[in-house]
Formats: sequence, structure tokens, C-alpha cells
Amino acid sequence: MARAFLVVLDSVGIGGAPDAAAFGDLGADTVGHIADACAQGTADVPGLRAGALKLPNLVGLGLGEACRLATGRVPPGLECPAPRAAFGCAREISCGKDTPSGHWELAGVPVNFDWGYFPRTQPCFPAELIESLCDEAALPGILGDCHASGTEIIARLGAEHLRTGKPICYTSADSVFQIAAHEESFGLERLYRVCAVARRLVEPLRIGRVIARPFIGSTGDGFARTANRRDLSVPPPAPTLLAVAESAGREVISVGKIGDIFAHIGTGSVRKGKTTAELVQRTVEGIGELADGGLLVANYVDFDSLYGHRRDVAGYAAALEEMDALIPALTAGLRRHDLLILTADHGCDPTWDGTDHTREQVPVLACGARPGPIGARATFADVGATLASWLGLPLPKAGTPFTEPRIESPIRGLSRS
Repeated sequence: MARAFLVVLDSVGIGGAPDAAAFGDLGADTVGHIADACAQGTADVPGLRAGALKLPNLVGLGLGEACRLATGRVPPGLECPAPRAAFGCAREISCGKDTPSGHWELAGVPVNFDWGYFPRTQPCFPAELIESLCDEAALPGILGDCHASGTEIIARLGAEHLRTGKPICYTSADSVFQIAAHEESFGLERLYRVCAVARRLVEPLRIGRVIARPFIGSTGDGFARTANRRDLSVPPPAPTLLAVAESAGREVISVGKIGDIFAHIGTGSVRKGKTTAELVQRTVEGIGELADGGLLVANYVDFDSLYGHRRDVAGYAAALEEMDALIPALTAGLRRHDLLILTADHGCDPTWDGTDHTREQVPVLACGARPGPIGARATFADVGATLASWLGLPLPKAGTPFTEPRIESPIRGLSRS
């Protein structure tokens, strides 16, 4: 019986969406601009090594040709005349360019409503919201109350947080309320409880996520965020592919922050990891264990959180090359009837202004489907429809399958070098 695997390379976009201008992202191209910077050996990019971006496995699956479908060009170093997988690109029809919207649409549920956002003012949060949060969570007050980069605001306000006991509250261009606090002096469980209060309070404002951002360190040595982040998301507006699979009695495995993104609805067994390599290992273990007819969904977040938002071109390039070297480990355990789709949820172009996501098309690389182009897909939901069709599940209301189940040997010819 067929099995299906969806791996989301968080923020690995491949060129501006048709409506990118409406988001201020006309010309954004995460993979293309990273490849350009590597090929040019740009001197003003700290830490960027000379030489073309080396992604032989992703390119062999069709990444470069997916870029051509999205932008009309193949970025330097990503040329491949005959990809060994089905390849294409997909456009988002959801109203935002945030993580939940991208993932829900990939799982067959586009977001056709507007999220609530906080204004670019300081303070940016409604006074009554903060008053209620401080009262109900027994807080002496808050710090921040602004749009900010998470690492920057922790460096700036970490010492005051330790001195006053006030958590650091901030937001971004996403529909999000973020709360940072010291894991030891404030307490991790206390931070989670405060975030649970905030989640309830922001419901009327249509805020998509409340995120706990724990950190450690000291004034003298500096501060660093830990891996104990927790996202409290609103539930998807309709049953996603994961919920449908679970309702049909199929095994579901979630890797990384998938459980948080889908509000733990239909996410089955959750496997965590601190790094991309660890998350790939959890995925490989899941591939070995998943029952016939089962679904595994994974998110690899470091591209976005460590490099995209921090506008670290060199770090992003190195992370892509690290991921490429891990691709054979993912494909080695695939069985004859399996389908593995590699894609993304939005862009986060590290060469772009600001620190926010970029509205981009995403690659769709399908191992186990008939090799060749699947074109520019009109919605991310085509991914969910394809996975549902492959598993023999009811098709979602949005999306059209781009391939049908077939007997096919696992993909071969990937490089382990």
C-alpha cells in the first residue's frame, strides 16, 4: 500500500510570486539570489566562500528546472538537463506569506481570510491587551512592545529583563505575538503559561500565532535563544490532509514544528530535533517505521529562523549545501509505492531588505512520481491533493493532483558525497 512523505524546507523560495509586488517583494528570489552571490563571490557578504552553490542532489531532482519555471532562468550552478524526479513550482493563493498559511495550503486548506496584524508603531500592542496579560499572568509589566528581530531585541533588552522580571514582547510583519524570557530566571514552564494566556487574549484580534521564545545567557556573556521554542497556533479553518488521514485510520508522523503549526490537530506522533541534521534523522527513522497507507510531514526550520530572517547569505548557502548532502539519506529508505515531495512554505530572501518573509513561489520536487515537468501549479494545495490521491484519501476542496499512484522503484543515482 502506498505511503506519502512531505518535507517542507522552510522559506526555500525560488522567485517572486505573481502578486509579490502587493507584498513589497517584487524581485525577491531566495535560492536564485543565494546562487548569484556564491557565483559572484560577493566581497561584501561576510563568510561567503568563493565558488558556485553546490546542490547536486536537489538539482538532480529538478531544483534548477523548477527555478526556470518560476522565474524564466536557472540560477548559476543549478543546471540539469534531465532531472530524475517530477519537478515544478507552486504559487500561494492564501492571503498571507506566513508559516501557517503556507503549510495549511500545502495540506489542502488555503487561508482565504486576512490575519490580524499589529501596527508599526511603538507601542504596537493595544493597551488593554497588555493590561489584561499582565493582570491574568501576574506580570510586573512587559518590555519591547514593538516590531523587532528576535535576536536583536533579546540582545538589547535581555539585561533589563533579568533585572525586572518583565518578559520581552514583540511582533513582526507576520500575524504573531512573540514573548521572550530567560529559561532559568523566568522559567520555561512559566513562559509557556504566559503564552497560553496571551493565546486566549489575542483570539479576537485574529492573530495567527503566539510564540514562546526562551533564551539563556547573562549580561556579561551575551544571550542566545534555545531550542525550546513553542508555537501556539489557531487551528486550521477546515480539516487538513493530516486530519483527514488520521480520521481515516492512517498513521501520521510529524517531524519538527508541524505539531505546533497545525495546532496538534491530526498531527499524530511528533518527533523533534534541534538541528536540520537531527530533523532529517527523525524523518529517516519515520520513513523506516511508517505503516502502509501512512503520512509523514516534516518541517526543517533552520533555513528560515537562523539564516533567512537574519539575512545571512553565507549561512543560508551553507545550510542548503548541508541539506543537499542529506537528501540521499531521505530517499534511501523509500519503498516501491512511496511518494516523497520536497517543497517550501514561502520565501525569506537573505539579500532582501528587512527581516520578514518574502512572497515567493516554491519548488515542488516529487520522488516516486513519473520524472518530468509538472508545470507552474496555481496553488500550493496541488501538493495536498496529490498526496491525498496517492494515499487513496478524499481529495481536498482546493487543489488538483499532478500525478497518480503508480508502481515505481525508489529514485536512484543521488550523491552521498
